[in-house]
Amino acid sequence: MTMIVGCAPDDRSKASLHLAAMLARSSGDDLVVCAVLPAPWIPGMARVDAEYQQQLDTEADRTLDHAKSEIPDDVPARFVRHRARSVAVGLLELAQKHHASLIVLGSSSAGALGHVVLGSVTDRLLHSSPVSLALAPRGYRCRPAHEVDRVTVAYGGGEAESIVVAAAAIAVRLKASMRIASFAVWSRPAYTTTLGTDPEDLVLEEWKSTLGATVAESLAQVEGLADAPVDVETVVGHGQAWGDAIEDIVWSDRDVLVVGSSELGPVAQVFIGSRASKIVRHSPVPVIVLPRARAEELAEKATTV
Repeated sequence: MTMIVGCAPDDRSKASLHLAAMLARSSGDDLVVCAVLPAPWIPGMARVDAEYQQQLDTEADRTLDHAKSEIPDDVPARFVRHRARSVAVGLLELAQKHHASLIVLGSSSAGALGHVVLGSVTDRLLHSSPVSLALAPRGYRCRPAHEVDRVTVAYGGGEAESIVVAAAAIAVRLKASMRIASFAVWSRPAYTTTLGTDPEDLVLEEWKSTLGATVAESLAQVEGLADAPVDVETVVGHGQAWGDAIEDIVWSDRDVLVVGSSELGPVAQVFIGSRASKIVRHSPVPVIVLPRARAEELAEKATTV
């Protein structure tokens, strides 16, 4: 299989290139690194400025040369230029051309280091891409020869269980362990005493009990797969805000987090809801976002092996 990673001038693409290298090394997938250039004017409407186009080509070649220096020697990669009316369109066109299963993207340069920061291209693809997306946190770096060690799937019990089985299939492909993570975000009022908080605590305990039963069922389903991850565990992160709950569980620099698309969005495209968006924005590790159709496809293949 193939994955696509777009690159920009200077060091702006270092995070996405490092993530792509680790994912390709772990999965054995082909890697296509591309520089997307603006498409020329429509022939006949105006004469194309050859000098300007040559300048764009030179800049793209310089960008690709810089990308080559960031891709380790043990990761085979192809480097291509592609013209399109926008970067997002160009990446999708290349994904279709190469039958890619994943597009790897970086974060915006404006935002907190260590977290996924959505730029205009990423934000557009997160609401329209038919291809799975991998998002690198801003400033992400991967040590030489590192592979993915653990795949964590964010599961709240309400979405389709296919996301858990799909994450298991990804973990197997990456030769990684798996973790099913749920996040209990519970903002307590600033009471001066505990008076009046008992009903809220009961609701939280009921939610945790219901979720625990659902997660246990998903865990049993994963462990029953013919080709299951070597190690599977469950964990719950608690906090008064999403960032607190996500940081409540332990992460390593070789983790990736899998989230699914909203059930309210198109089946064949990525469309993240408010909950998934909060998880993506607060994740301290790379995030893989699966369109619902892709999650169902992976789950079906995993259960029919």
